[in-house]
Amino acid sequence: MRSAVRPYSIYSDTVAKMESFIPAEFDLNHKGSSEEAQKRWRDAVGKLVKNRRRRFRYAADLEKRSEAKEQMRRLRENIRVSFVAYTAALRFIEAGQAMKPPSAVGSGASRSNEQDIASELGTGLKEDARLAGFRIDPDKLATIVSSYDIKTLTKLKGIEGLAARLNVSLDEGVKSEDVATRKNVFGPNLYTEKPSKSFWMFLWEAFQDVTLMILIVCAVVSIGVGLATEGWPKGMYDGVGIILSIFLVVMVTAVSDYKQSLQFKELDKEKKKIFIQVTRDGTRQKISIYDLVVGDIVHLSIGDQVPADGIFVKGYNLLIDQSSLTGESVPVNIYEKRPFLLAGTKVQDGTAKMLVTTVGMRTEWGKLMETLSEGGDDETPLQVKLNGVATIIGKIGLAFAALTFLVLTARFLMDKWLNHKLSKWNSSDAVTLLNYFATAVTIIVVAVPEGLPLAVTLSFAFAMKKLMSENALVRHLAACETMGSATCICTDKTGTLTTNHMVVSKTWICGKIKEVDASSSVGALDSSISGAVLKILLQAIFNNTGSEVVKNKDGEISILGTPTEAAILELGLHLGGDLDEQRRMCKLLKLEPFNSEKKKMSALVILPDGKLRAFCKGASEIILKMCDKSINADGEPVPLMEEQGRNVLDVINGFANEALRTLCLAFKEIDDGFHGNSIPDDGYTLIAVVGIKDPIRPGVKEAVQTCLEASITVRMVTGDNINTAKAIARECGILKNDDLAVEGPAFRHKTPHEMGLEIPRIKVMARASPSDKHVLVKTCRSLLREVAAVTGDGTNDAPAMHEADIGLAMGIAGTEVAKESADVIVLDDNFSTIVTVAKWGRAVYINIQKFVQFQLTVNIVALMISFISACASGSTPLTAVQLLWVNLIMDTLGALALATEPPHEGLMKRPPVGRSESLITMAMWRNIIGQSIYQLTLLLVLNFSGKQILGLNGPDATVVLNTLIFNIFVFCQVFNEINSRDIDKINIFRGIFGNWIFSGIIVSTVVFQVIIVEFLGTFASTVPLKWQLWVLSALLGALSMPIAVLLKCIPVTGKRNGARSDGYERLPSGPGLA
Repeated sequence: MRSAVRPYSIYSDTVAKMESFIPAEFDLNHKGSSEEAQKRWRDAVGKLVKNRRRRFRYAADLEKRSEAKEQMRRLRENIRVSFVAYTAALRFIEAGQAMKPPSAVGSGASRSNEQDIASELGTGLKEDARLAGFRIDPDKLATIVSSYDIKTLTKLKGIEGLAARLNVSLDEGVKSEDVATRKNVFGPNLYTEKPSKSFWMFLWEAFQDVTLMILIVCAVVSIGVGLATEGWPKGMYDGVGIILSIFLVVMVTAVSDYKQSLQFKELDKEKKKIFIQVTRDGTRQKISIYDLVVGDIVHLSIGDQVPADGIFVKGYNLLIDQSSLTGESVPVNIYEKRPFLLAGTKVQDGTAKMLVTTVGMRTEWGKLMETLSEGGDDETPLQVKLNGVATIIGKIGLAFAALTFLVLTARFLMDKWLNHKLSKWNSSDAVTLLNYFATAVTIIVVAVPEGLPLAVTLSFAFAMKKLMSENALVRHLAACETMGSATCICTDKTGTLTTNHMVVSKTWICGKIKEVDASSSVGALDSSISGAVLKILLQAIFNNTGSEVVKNKDGEISILGTPTEAAILELGLHLGGDLDEQRRMCKLLKLEPFNSEKKKMSALVILPDGKLRAFCKGASEIILKMCDKSINADGEPVPLMEEQGRNVLDVINGFANEALRTLCLAFKEIDDGFHGNSIPDDGYTLIAVVGIKDPIRPGVKEAVQTCLEASITVRMVTGDNINTAKAIARECGILKNDDLAVEGPAFRHKTPHEMGLEIPRIKVMARASPSDKHVLVKTCRSLLREVAAVTGDGTNDAPAMHEADIGLAMGIAGTEVAKESADVIVLDDNFSTIVTVAKWGRAVYINIQKFVQFQLTVNIVALMISFISACASGSTPLTAVQLLWVNLIMDTLGALALATEPPHEGLMKRPPVGRSESLITMAMWRNIIGQSIYQLTLLLVLNFSGKQILGLNGPDATVVLNTLIFNIFVFCQVFNEINSRDIDKINIFRGIFGNWIFSGIIVSTVVFQVIIVEFLGTFASTVPLKWQLWVLSALLGALSMPIAVLLKCIPVTGKRNGARSDGYERLPSGPGLA
């Protein structure tokens, strides 16, 4: 056995070097390829592209992208200059107001100036806008915000004056019946997009194939010469046959490309579905950003993208990242004296309400978006690599085509010279040479595999559409490809592994643990709590929150906000509290929203008696450290002794061990007034500890097990208590006995070497900040060479998602900033969906390998049969029309059949594809060469000895034999297409009837082959065959299937640990052969 394997091993090592011929220019990084690298691979493709418009349809247009960058630079510079001028004007106004005597304010000159400004802003306003109550021109309003015109805004009496001119109440918001009028006057919040291509444009692009154009010229010349020599209609059959074949190829290609474009268009619509909270008709509600109108009151919070230009109404600690517009990385503080907000900027911190003033293409962001849409998306590494494969094969095919034409021409001239007719030429000689040339050009059509790079796009489009139906929105094509190679997934806990439907199930108040039953009566829980304690608890719940309790038209209560906040507000409502009543009693001075770095949220309020009180809630251990007192049963603060502190910590750990998420609520009396810019961080009084239940999602445990079987490591990264994290991780099957659970603060202080040693065992990281997640992902990729996928939902998760090979944002809990940074949006926030994405990623890669195997086999056989026949006999058995049909089978139809195979469970029982693993594996080369040898041997034997073997004689023997060779060749491809459904496994029929696209294409190919041979022989140079020859064709084609079984029994080198690519055990060899 050893001696039998060794020669094959030597051969396979030699064949493996073929992929090394692909130039280095075609090897791109999975993320962040430079523009120079993209230019290099385009240059490496050279001129050997049959149809540049089609081949590079989905490639980024680098010229337009360069123009867009320049335009973006100019826009950013204009915005930056306006911002600098605005800052200077603001300082000038503040200085002037400080120097101006009080009597000067509101003078007659000032009133006159205001009237002039008002009159100027109202000019140009249409009559219907005036009738609707608007008193400001849309373009002039847009200029106020985009140019940061603080002077004009001040003269309009600020935000109240502007709201009056827009006929809107800052408290009630826009009325629903006014929305249509506002869209008509001020425009919709939509951006200009490139118009979609029509089907006729795709038809035109498919026709731009240079080789097809040459063939049409040949066909026209053939018709002209044929009519002159053979008359009507016989003389035009060959030429018309070529034209009809070209029309069929162009039509099928255009239909396939058009459907593909419709799929991408549908996915683009899904990508743009962004929702924002607004106040309309006096109630807070969620609407699409594209339904926003001028006058809307928008609620902004951390992670939101500002959806339109507007003016700050009120808010707390609003910090805006303007880098997307200005290029400046330093965030800007927005408040009453600096109120301008621009569309496309991002909320880095704080909360606010904004009055929308400008929408759509009147905003600077709208102009920028129009520019950015011109450049297109970057190609994926697999697309680029297949362009390299296509280039190499194309050069080989071009050489064979040229050699075939030269050999045919040389033999033709030799025959004329031997027959002493070299000086005698007629029209039939011209037709013969023209046919030789057409055959050579058709060989180029077959040999240059334009379909290879486009098959990737087709497979991506199919996978993305299917993933969309399974709650995963793929934003970047490369993510489909890369996810199949993922070796680790760093996942959040809350909402991803758990349901994110949170309820407070336990509390610790005044030294006692109490169960909370949401179904019990209101008084059941608070009966044991004194009125004073309940009053402080309700104040802490309702004043220190960024969420809202709203009622719909039917009076049903719902909570708008994060699940954690919703759980605590539900507790407050359960205790008989009322959010509106608390807010009327206490005036909110300052709010510091929760973020994942501080792990706490704070508020400062003025109580009804005029005193100041700060409230704080957040991670239990952090809040507990800030407390030096706790409240007793009478609601009085008492010192928090060390022993009592340990008892509270035991309570926290007890809750955490029950898989409860723990939070502490605390308050602090501020007696000496509030002088600083931040709320105090110490001296608090502990009110309560709450334990929030968040159950594990159904199916998560099975999904984690699937990952482990697929050699994908799952790591939980959470901000929760380590005991809570460990309890959840054990329940999910993530944390085993020998695995490590660490805390973020301890991890971040380790050296890179220590991290590299520990990370393989780390399965849980608790109390982790976004920077800890970033360091973990970076170390996994750089030191351990892992392909890392990471989930994120917050603004601060963006760096980790950028660093990862695949960033996965949560569709429900995720902020717009997180979604914008992601490659894939998990619409249902479910870990099982992430596993589905990984499965489809593997399917895409395997499907492309199947198509490459199938197409290379057809290429090799078509080239070799044409060349050898030309050299040996001076003619080729396959005509131009027949080769065009073969090209259609292996290119567009082959890609549709093989690149759209759905994944099977076996894909998740094999290791992921390595970063440096060869696209064309040893197993693929084994199948390609084995099938090529069989088909070439069969066709060459028939070509040279077919008449004798089959007993064909008579005047039509040659054309019958050539028809049979064509028929057998097509049937070989049909059965080899079925063989290609699985590169390694013998059972190739699994799921074949579940894939209607594949089954339909196989049946259609056979039916059309019958039509060509039996009814279109005049154009295709075929004759009808006897039923015995049809049976022979099918049997010889089907013989490739047992040959495929034998080939798959031949062991190949290069597999890790001897495992097969689909997770099945290797077949026994030798006497025990299965």
